[in-house]
Amino acid sequence: MVLELYLDLLSQPCRAIYIFAKKNNIPFQMHTVELRKGEHLSDAFAQVNPMKKVPAMKDGGFTLCESVAILLYLAHKYKVPDHWYPQDLQARARVDEYLAWQHTTLRRSCLRTLWHKMRQKRASDPITDGCEPPSGCWELNSVLLEDR
Repeated sequence: MVLELYLDLLSQPCRAIYIFAKKNNIPFQMHTVELRKGEHLSDAFAQVNPMKKVPAMKDGGFTLCESVAILLYLAHKYKVPDHWYPQDLQARARVDEYLAWQHTTLRRSCLRTLWHKMRQKRASDPITDGCEPPSGCWELNSVLLEDR
């Protein structure tokens, strides 16, 4: 049974999974779920992911959602080269640290900034005010990426 990926390539986490699978020659069948059309909210998609979010993955009878979990699953199952997800415990911990940080800090801020731009912010819109990344965000990114 072929691996199935449910993605909308407008979504950064979906693009990350797509690129990772392609670069590592992981065979998969792609199902496009168009967020702008609300396809992720359908009853049919809820059978794949009850949280009604992309990305999602089906591997036989096993389903998984959340981009980081899918990336790690693919890295383990397909034994990708060490530079993607190192075998060394401490090097892998650094990758895990960065994945957690970018998903909870950087990604959230970037998403808010994207919505801000898409809504063409009005002068005093409380929903989009303060959409800049948190102070120190870029400095922490540099610290996490430097060789320690």
